[in-house]
This record gives sequence, structure tokens and C-alpha cells, in this order.
Amino acid sequence: MKKFAVIGLGRFGTSVAKTLAEKGHEVIAIDRSEDLVHDIMDFVPKAVCLDSTEMNAMRSVGVDNVDVAICAIGTDIEASILVTLLLKEIGVPTIVCKAVSEPHKRVLEKIGASKVVQPERDMGSRIANTLISIDDKILEHIELPGNASILEFIPPAGFIGKSLREIDVRSKYGVNVIAIKKKETDLETGAVIGSDDINISPLADDIIGKDDILVVFGETDKIEEMKTRD
Repeated sequence: MKKFAVIGLGRFGTSVAKTLAEKGHEVIAIDRSEDLVHDIMDFVPKAVCLDSTEMNAMRSVGVDNVDVAICAIGTDIEASILVTLLLKEIGVPTIVCKAVSEPHKRVLEKIGASKVVQPERDMGSRIANTLISIDDKILEHIELPGNASILEFIPPAGFIGKSLREIDVRSKYGVNVIAIKKKETDLETGAVIGSDDINISPLADDIIGKDDILVVFGETDKIEEMKTRD
């Protein structure tokens, strides 16, 4: 179990803090707004109202002892930078920061953030890729650094009844099948979704069924090539 501090309890910070707590981790949720701290108190082990740019205040609640600190302050860029510097100074091993723009992201990286995320941009990109792929029966498209992607898609008719060895997408396209999920339909919308029935270690002789969803990993352009040819 890791120790986390989440600084800034807007929608992003609150979501991160609640999710970490739900997974059993020790979480200190911090904001200068009493209302936001009050709203999250029942969901995390520790929630405190303080000025996160004050060194002594942060030390007093144990931020210097956490494994990971998440600076979820977005719109107040000055506070975001000051808190990141403070976290670096007090020796937090891993610092994850939210940025609202590319310049903001570059500054945070330069002053020592271990990782910088842009939730609105990343979610927008993810949704756009999913929408673009609707006609190709893509259910999920997650872009990763380095021109890589993870893709969930309904296999074409030519794949059905064949083994992973027979379709051999790895040698043909440089794409790896990393899981096989069973197809399920949302009763309200009729949309195809993946069920909890998932084979996370598919073997070469596993046969692709008509109700299967393939989860593949590889370079984005190679996945696109595979989609257009099969």
C-alpha cells in the first residue's frame, strides 16, 4: 500500500483521491477550500484544509512522507508551480502534476515534475480517436507515448474461427494481441461493450470466436495498416 497526497480538490483531484482511496491506499487530500475538503472527508482517510504553498503546513500533515504527490491544481498556474517546487524541495520521490497548457506542462517538467498530465486534452484525444474509429468497429483506442496504441476492436470476418497463430498479426504487421475479451451488448443503447470475461494471456492456438473482442498493442501506424487490410 502506497501513501499519496493529492493537492487541489477540483474535479480531477477529487476523482484521483477517491479512486486511490477506494483501492486501499493511504491518501491525504488537501485544498485551501473548506467546502471542497468537507465534501471529500467521507471518502479518504485524511482530508485537510491548508495553504499548500506553505512548507511547514505541508510537513505538519505528513506530505514529506508520501510516496507520490499529485498536484492537481490547474487554473492557478502560479500556485501549481510553487507547490511543485515545494514538493521537490521536501523530497517527495514521485510528483505528478496537472497542466492546463503546453507551456505550463514544459515549466512543470523543467522544475522537477516526474510526470505531467493534461486530463482535458488527453480525454478529448481519446474520445476523438474512438469517434473516428466507430465505422471500423473500434471500441476503445488509447494512445501511448512513442507512436504506440492499445486498441480494442471487433475482429473482421476473416479472423473468425482461426487461431492467433493462423492470423499471425505479429509477423504480418508487428502488432501483438495482448488479450481477448468476450463481446457483450448494452441493453439500453445496443452498443457493443467488453465483458469482464477476459483472457489476458492468449496462446497461439486460441481460436477467435464470433463473440470475441481483440485487444492489440503496437505502433499506431501498423495497427492502422492491419485495420485497412483485414
